[in-house]
Amino acid sequence: MIKEKIQELSKSIFNDVVGNRRHLHANPELSFNEHNTQAFVSQQLDALGIPYEKMANTGLVALIKGSKPSDKVVALRADMDALPITEANDVPYKSTNVGVMHACGHDVHTSSLLGTAKILTELKNDFGGTVKFIFQPAEEKLPGGASLMIKEGVLENPKPQAVLGQHVMPLIDAGKVGFRSGKYMASTDEIYVTVKGKGGHGAQPQQNVDPVIITAHILVALQQVVSRMAQPSIPSVLSFGKVIANGATNVIPNEVYLEGTFRTMDEVWRKEAHKKMKKMAEGIAESMGGSCDFNIMHGYPFLINEPRLTAATRSHAEDYLGKENVLDLDIWMAAEDFAYYTQVADSCFYRLGTRNEERGIISSVHTPTFDVEEKALEVSTGLMAYLALKELGN
Repeated sequence: MIKEKIQELSKSIFNDVVGNRRHLHANPELSFNEHNTQAFVSQQLDALGIPYEKMANTGLVALIKGSKPSDKVVALRADMDALPITEANDVPYKSTNVGVMHACGHDVHTSSLLGTAKILTELKNDFGGTVKFIFQPAEEKLPGGASLMIKEGVLENPKPQAVLGQHVMPLIDAGKVGFRSGKYMASTDEIYVTVKGKGGHGAQPQQNVDPVIITAHILVALQQVVSRMAQPSIPSVLSFGKVIANGATNVIPNEVYLEGTFRTMDEVWRKEAHKKMKKMAEGIAESMGGSCDFNIMHGYPFLINEPRLTAATRSHAEDYLGKENVLDLDIWMAAEDFAYYTQVADSCFYRLGTRNEERGIISSVHTPTFDVEEKALEVSTGLMAYLALKELGN
C-alpha cells in the first residue's frame, strides 16, 4: 500500500532531512535575502532531477508529475526566511549568522518539503497527477512572499486544485498534528502614529500642548474599537508595543511616536475599524490642541481553511498517524502570509507538533531559545507526501 511505502521512505531519508534542517538552521537568511537558501534548495532539486524555476527573486517552484494518467494538481508550500533574533541555544547547528535565527521553524518547513519531494520522486510510478512544490521567501515581512509569488503566477500553469501548508507548533508534542476548519488565523495590520503637540518645560504645562497626555487619551480610547464597536462574534485585537516620548523628567516633548498592530478575522470589519481608529485618534488630538498622523500599513489577510479540503486532509492524517495523534486547534490571532493562498484557492494550513518536554524543547516561536524535536521531521515529510497523493485521488 502507498501509505506503508511512504512511511518506509520517510524513515529511510530521516537522517538526510535532519542534516538539511541543521544546515539551514546554521545558515539563516532574512526575508527577501534568501540567496544561499535558494541555491541550497536548487542543489537538492537538481540532485533529485526535479525541474524548477526561480520566482519572486529568491523563491522557487518545482514540479513532480506522476506516471499514471491524471490532470489533477496539488501544491505544497514551505517558507524559507529567518528572523532578526540572536540565537541563545548551545547546539552544534547554532546559527553562524549572528543576529539572524530560524526561530519560527522555516528551516523545518523547507527541509521537510525537500524530503517530501524525495519521497514522491521515488513513488512517481505509483501515482497520477502533478505535485507543485512552492519554496517561498519572505513570510516574515510585508508584503509577504506569498503575495509576490501569486502575482507572478505560482498558482497557474498548472493550476492546483488545493494548496497545503504546514507550520511547526511547540505547544503540540512531536508526533502529533493539529487542524482547524474555517477561519483559523488573523489578518494583521501595522499601525504607525505620531502625536504632535508643543513641548516645553514640565513645570509650565499651561504654556505647552502636551502630546504625552494626548497619547494617553488616544491609547485608552482606541480600545473601545475592540471592546465596544466590534461584533463580539468577530475576534479582534489591538495592541501597541512601542511608545516613545523622548522628553525628560522636566521636559515635555514636541511629539510622541507609537507602533502597534490590529488583527481580526473579517475583511469588512477590518476596513471599518481602520476608519474608526484613524478618526478617533485624530479627533482626540485635535480636541486637545494637538494633531495626529495615523498611518496603517495594510498587512496579510485572515487565513481560512476550506472546510471540504480540511475535513478530507484531517481524515487522511488520522489514517496516516492514528486518530489519537490528530488534534483540534483553536483560532490563533497570529498571522501568516499563507493566508494569501487561502483567499484565492482551496487551502489547508495545519500544525506540526515539535514539543519534547523531557528534552526541554518547549520554547515558543520567535524566541532566542526556540528549537524543535527533530523526530517530528519523519512525520512532516511522510504526512505531507501522503496528503498530497490522497488529494490527487491515489
